[in-house]
Amino acid sequence: MIEKMREIVLVTGSGGDAQGWGDMHVTEALRDAVLANGRACSILTAETPKELRRGLANRNCVVWSALYFFSTHADIIGSAADATWVPDLLDEWGIPYIGSSARTMKNMIGKFSTHELLERAGVNVPRHVLCPPGKACEIGFLPAFVKPNGESRSKGISEKSVAENMDELKEQIDFINKEFDQEALVEEFLPGREYTVLVVGDGDTRQILPGMVDAPEESYGKHHILRSDMRGVGLTKISIPQDHFDDCVVLAARAADALECRDHIRIDMREDATGKLRIMEVNGIPGLKPGRSWSPQIYALYHDSANPYAALIGAIIGSHK
Repeated sequence: MIEKMREIVLVTGSGGDAQGWGDMHVTEALRDAVLANGRACSILTAETPKELRRGLANRNCVVWSALYFFSTHADIIGSAADATWVPDLLDEWGIPYIGSSARTMKNMIGKFSTHELLERAGVNVPRHVLCPPGKACEIGFLPAFVKPNGESRSKGISEKSVAENMDELKEQIDFINKEFDQEALVEEFLPGREYTVLVVGDGDTRQILPGMVDAPEESYGKHHILRSDMRGVGLTKISIPQDHFDDCVVLAARAADALECRDHIRIDMREDATGKLRIMEVNGIPGLKPGRSWSPQIYALYHDSANPYAALIGAIIGSHK
């Protein structure tokens, strides 16, 4: 007797766009792509653990969540001191899910934790220091790059993020501490080209697909960095790298294994001053806007398909029956 495959339940809420793959329009596109893969699928909107539990009651399902957690500050993912993590709840309730464990998700959201874990595993990361609000930090390198420890999508990134002297450094650390009410992560500035690597699937079916990120020269300022005002406006272009292809694959595989990532992540890298790749960030719930987010763009570069978006979604859900 063939066992019926579980329904896939897409969980989202008011924090779904800020935390995860996108807004309700993206969630609906994701649902349609799951259905195109022959799987039953529905959308569940929840704002609290109680609503999630009630919505999942008596369902034979696999959950795929756009939410890392429930919180009163769900729109700023690095400030969620009151967070209740969705994977923790699902583990407690014995409900299978797509994506990494809560422990891995927490390590990926906190970029300092990501750097520390990867560095201990021998994976290339920039020099880095964590600067909490109200505490002095000793920084032994300049120029430095200053960003929020717990945000994504270039939130908090501007031309001022690159500090070339101690006054600029202190000013930007104070800005991050106050604006985001969280630690500032100070990294060695990586001046070279930027790459992003899609890792999709698990085990023998895992695909590691590098992409090079670029934008029109006139859209950059003094530094070639992706500022917050450049994201979401269609400026960036992804292409298959001519350089560092194998380096991207090896580095991404080592990072994914070290962090114990599952199903779908995206890893951002840049060249340092010597041209060596270093990992800047690992995104646990990458954006899935059809044709616009980087994961669908990268997947389409490598797969000649009538519907590459549905093919990507099929690769992500493939190991979850």
